[in-house]
Amino acid sequence: MADENGRRSNDVNACVDEVIRRVGKNITLGLPLGLGKPVRFVNALYQRAVDDPEIELHIVTALSLLAPLGGSSLEKRFLEPFTERLYGRIPELAYARAVSSNRLPANVQVSEFFFKAGSYLNNQSQQRHYVCSNYTHAVRDLMAQGINVVAQMVSPGEGEGRSGMVSLSCNPDLTLDLLPLMREREAHGTPVALVAETNRHLPWMDHHAAVEEADFDVVFDHAATDHPLFSAPEMAVSPEDHLIGFYASSLLRDGGTLQVGIGSLGAALVHSAILRHQHNDAWRAVFDHLRVDERFPVVESDGGTGPFERGLYGCSEMMVDGFLYLMQAGILRREVFDNADLQTLINQGDLTEAVSMASLDVLRREQLIDSPMRARDVSWLVKLGILKETVAFKGGRLLIGEQSVDGDLDNPEAREAIETLALGRRLKGGIAMHGGFYVGPERFYQALRDLSDEQRNQICMTSVNYINQLYDHRFGNQRLKAAQRVDSRFINSAMMYTLNGAAVSDGLDDGRVVSGVGGQYNFVAMAHELPGARSILTLRATRHSAGKTLSNIVFNYGHCTIPRHLRDIVITEYGIADLRGQSDEQVYLRLIRIADSRFQQDLLKQAQKAGKVDPAFRLPADWCDNTPQAVREAISVGGDQEWFPAFPFGRDFTDEELTLGKALKTLKAATATRRGKLSTLWQAFRARDDQGRYGSLLERMGLGNPSGFREKLDQRLVIHGLQLIDTPTDTGKPEA
Repeated sequence: MADENGRRSNDVNACVDEVIRRVGKNITLGLPLGLGKPVRFVNALYQRAVDDPEIELHIVTALSLLAPLGGSSLEKRFLEPFTERLYGRIPELAYARAVSSNRLPANVQVSEFFFKAGSYLNNQSQQRHYVCSNYTHAVRDLMAQGINVVAQMVSPGEGEGRSGMVSLSCNPDLTLDLLPLMREREAHGTPVALVAETNRHLPWMDHHAAVEEADFDVVFDHAATDHPLFSAPEMAVSPEDHLIGFYASSLLRDGGTLQVGIGSLGAALVHSAILRHQHNDAWRAVFDHLRVDERFPVVESDGGTGPFERGLYGCSEMMVDGFLYLMQAGILRREVFDNADLQTLINQGDLTEAVSMASLDVLRREQLIDSPMRARDVSWLVKLGILKETVAFKGGRLLIGEQSVDGDLDNPEAREAIETLALGRRLKGGIAMHGGFYVGPERFYQALRDLSDEQRNQICMTSVNYINQLYDHRFGNQRLKAAQRVDSRFINSAMMYTLNGAAVSDGLDDGRVVSGVGGQYNFVAMAHELPGARSILTLRATRHSAGKTLSNIVFNYGHCTIPRHLRDIVITEYGIADLRGQSDEQVYLRLIRIADSRFQQDLLKQAQKAGKVDPAFRLPADWCDNTPQAVREAISVGGDQEWFPAFPFGRDFTDEELTLGKALKTLKAATATRRGKLSTLWQAFRARDDQGRYGSLLERMGLGNPSGFREKLDQRLVIHGLQLIDTPTDTGKPEA
């Protein structure tokens, strides 16, 4: 190790040597999920295991991120330039690529408790080694796996004037709770190694995320090899996504709390919330066109339609980039404080952001401070901004510069002096966003790096066990959490929803895991515990599979993530189903109401056959216009089609790539069946670009001058795909 205390090194292999010296060759390595993996250290350790079969390496983690490569030759041609542009300077996780290609050596095992959605559906090894855990149980289950090494990427403190500190930044979620447990394990005789890898590209986040560098045994620090952060590009938001997000935005209560997940549905919600706040007339035009308040009364009782005057507070396991856009738009600004009594007074309106003598009187009335004030009172009031930073306590009196003032709030002269000399202007130290981890596009990371100190101090990255459940935690007890999380809206996505009220979000009925439960169960359960809270599960009404359009509202399914007794609010592009406290018949009918009209009648027949719906019931006429065309009409009524753009927060794809991506997606759908493949190939053989319309697009695919049969066929396929998207074919009818 390179420095004087034996902790820091700029040699990654020396770090691996030190870990092996500490724990031996049986290594169970716990890694953060997503962005926080220390890629250089992990790659060196993995390579050591590849080279030395005596090392038994078990990696326990979640969400191992890899740049996309593509399967078919066309996908590879499309993705390679894009991947090089976004990921060319980022080292790849060697173990993750080996997992993806089924090339792990026999002495290495990888277990994950959350997959990138759909990434390992057909990977038998990962399906076998998957660990099913609620996010709040992940620390417990990591410890049960016997981890003896924890490693994480961190942001060094020197550049922030915080020498001797590092920031867990993107991943304090599990590590904050793992570190003390690992030290306990060490104290009971099990050797452990805690490893940090610095990266100056990682934004510094303070509060709970800032920890002592000395908490780690080994610190790999080599600035010359620091690399950009893995980027998750923005995905297109479809009209259906936008309308789902719009309905969800009508359920946000001003002054409330927001949790939202990653993906296009989350982006759609954020966009519509900003539209509601900044362009309320356009938002209201869509709201009125859809007759939302008339058709879905829950909006009247639990939602809102106006701008966010009081603002929202974010409390989400994942701080998606949308939270930053909400902050920039002036929506994410309701600050919460780490004292339950204080927070309750703020909630009741007894205390406001503006500081006055009345603030002191309220705190005294509630016996939160004494009169005359004591040293602990003054210290707390200065921290809150109620008293100026220049105020001190000495000799039983307030010291303000050279002046000494009595701290007796019953003394008129003292009150006048305090008001004139000592009072601050506004409360400070509040938090507008609690997050457990983050991952997103590069522009999001840059925005975090560019935050002012004031903005950064409004964000607290912290333990997921503080965020995802109400149990007491060292950062705050249940009473505090309940006081902070008023009018919570926990908004997450599902794949399917059954008519009896169960959500399918993480797996298939054949047992294969699509992703993982993550924190969804915890948020749904918490919504049923907190007064005024609602769980909102969003999903598209249909999906395309094997050349067919299928309903995502289904009669039943052989797997569920959220059981029916936790049913609450469900949203599709066709509306809102408020299921809480409803009879089974109402639950079935309300879900049928927001299903695609192509499937409503069959769903109703199944429900009636099962005895869950009155046989005499007939679908009302105003339920039966749930069509893709109706969706497109709805999002166009705001007066400007750009109110609902495909990429509301920027994009990483070029115009050419968007066109090609749409063409390739259309080709993939057309070839989903054997008959479709044969038909597509036949039409592709006949496809020509005689007018040279697609020249630049073919060049982008490396097919401007094809040679050989494979390249010529690929060129014809691309031309055919581009011709397909030039000719609209969507009739709104289910495919045969």
